[in-house]
Amino acid sequence: MGQFHDALYLGDLRERVKILEGAGHLPLAYITASIHGLHDIAERLAAELGDNVPSLPVDKTPSLLIPPLPVMGGGDWPLLRVMKGVFEGGLESVGRGAVDEEEDGEGDWGEELDVDDVDGLQNGDVEAIMDDAEAEGENEEEGGWELEDLELPPELEIPKLSANARCAVFVAPTPGMPVSQIWTQKSSLAAEHAAAGSFDTAMRLLNRQLGIKNFMPLKSMFLDLFSGSHSYLRAFSSSPVVSLAIERGWNESASPNVRGPPALVYSFSQLEEKLKAGYKSTTAGKFTEALRVFLSILHTIPLVVVESRREVDEVKELIIIVKEYVLGLQMELKRREMRDDPIRQQELAAYFTHCNLQTPHLRLALLSAMSVSYKAKNLATASTFARRLLETNPTVESQAKMARQVVQAAERNMTDATQLNYDFRNPFVVCGATYVPIYRGQKDVSCPYCTARFVPSQDGKLCTVCDLAVVGADASGLVCSPSQVR
Repeated sequence: MGQFHDALYLGDLRERVKILEGAGHLPLAYITASIHGLHDIAERLAAELGDNVPSLPVDKTPSLLIPPLPVMGGGDWPLLRVMKGVFEGGLESVGRGAVDEEEDGEGDWGEELDVDDVDGLQNGDVEAIMDDAEAEGENEEEGGWELEDLELPPELEIPKLSANARCAVFVAPTPGMPVSQIWTQKSSLAAEHAAAGSFDTAMRLLNRQLGIKNFMPLKSMFLDLFSGSHSYLRAFSSSPVVSLAIERGWNESASPNVRGPPALVYSFSQLEEKLKAGYKSTTAGKFTEALRVFLSILHTIPLVVVESRREVDEVKELIIIVKEYVLGLQMELKRREMRDDPIRQQELAAYFTHCNLQTPHLRLALLSAMSVSYKAKNLATASTFARRLLETNPTVESQAKMARQVVQAAERNMTDATQLNYDFRNPFVVCGATYVPIYRGQKDVSCPYCTARFVPSQDGKLCTVCDLAVVGADASGLVCSPSQVR
């Protein structure tokens, strides 16, 4: 196949027919020879094929397939003029000038030698002639201008030029530092390292600052940051792709010697829009979609750069908000999977009401927990959820009416049919892995990034809330500086 490709590129018809015939493709060899006018070969192949000669279309005009010629650079490109050096004809004019001076000189350099006479001389005759010439040179008076060398100070000596300087060979300028390297050297933000293509240093920064160990959820974001901070230009198919760095806040008046930070595809305003989408899905009861949106926010926050102290505080507050929703939605989805365990269902519904949710969502969580407890004949527990729901002043009349009815029913029989691992009087937080309460005074460990709390047995394991950091790991926290803060 490689030989056939070479013959195809070179337009060698006979070689193509020869290769096809040698490979046993006689019909193809016959068609190739026939349509390109190689009638002698076609007749021979037709005789070998016998009755299996393929038919050819008569209304088609065949043409020879030859690849187009490559684009060749010419002219003065790349528009840089340099003087010819030694190996490019720089000394041709010097040689020609020396020959011209020799040809224009006046006077005879000596009489022509009779080659025949010289060939006939013996060795002794030649030595005699050389001795006579040396004697005549000694007897001649020494002539000339009698100029003597001056003893000048050594500091006035003219330095000798190097071979490169004498030949005027072009020396290319020293290449500057790549923009991606400038970005990594000037920044301690993981997002800017990822935009520069230095994924290894970006991961080390996230591990040291936030304790992140699982980078699989961030892989696509790293690639988006890198591709979004560069533009690519291809002049010809045979030329390499030119990569151009895109800087954040660039304008025409910017100095060419000062490099700004990379342009980033993720911003804090995008996270605010995602948060609204998560709220909307939660209100509609689309818990799986809402959980996906809130997790996306948690995964994007480490790769967002903000420019003011106010935004720094908002980012920290956003982490807490999103963490509460992720934990609550995970417990709600877990509750719906445990239909055969009514006690565990009641506990998870109760824990959901202790997540820091927006008031409309808290009302829905209290209404759900109240309904689950009332159906399980835990009237005392159901009444606590009903009273909390009434304290929020529900705007929907049906919710308030149902809560008042549950309170009235519980006042007649303030008992619980089953015992739950739930004490609303004692403040607690919920473990993000086991979904059990951690009451005040009990030991716990936390995630260095999303601040989710866990029982001590989860120390050293991957956080099940953000799915990024290691529980209990040491981390320096979010990077905050006057000029650039994340």
